Amino acid sequence: MSTRHATPNPRLVEALRSTARRLEAGASYRWTHMGSCNCGHLAQTVTQMSAEELHRAALEKAGDWTQQAIDHCPTSGFPMDHVIDALLDLGLDRGDLRNLELLSDTEVLRRLPAGDRHLDKRSRPDLIRYLRSWADLLEDRWLSRQGVPASLPPNLVPRPSRAAVQVRT
Repeated sequence: MSTRHATPNPRLVEALRSTARRLEAGASYRWTHMGSCNCGHLAQTVTQMSAEELHRAALEKAGDWTQQAIDHCPTSGFPMDHVIDALLDLGLDRGDLRNLELLSDTEVLRRLPAGDRHLDKRSRPDLIRYLRSWADLLEDRWLSRQGVPASLPPNLVPRPSRAAVQVRT
């Protein structure tokens, strides 16, 4: 699947980068825990819910993140559907959640050095690399849509203010 479905925007870029920073700083990571896995960490950033709150919400419905994204129903009343709504409102689509959980988006992977493209979905360092690569991809697309030339030196690229990219929903 491709990230062409994610809507590039500063809030999404900042959420991905913030999640990578939290993981790098030592946030608890466990791929088999619905609140501490790949999607769980992004959901923590976006919703400000704890890993345990997310895990409890996820257990109210059957399936992993991929299955819950497929079964998502905004009117179900299940807490997990509200969590997924927050991620979708940020500019993601259901396929993006699957790709994040599996670290499998080919466009994101292509941005990594050739020797770093085989990521382990259960690896904290690989998740951090994936999040940063995805944020860079989406930021480049967003800047392109703003008319910023790709050849502009990074120190001259206009960046939105932190207030404009606040993640909390």
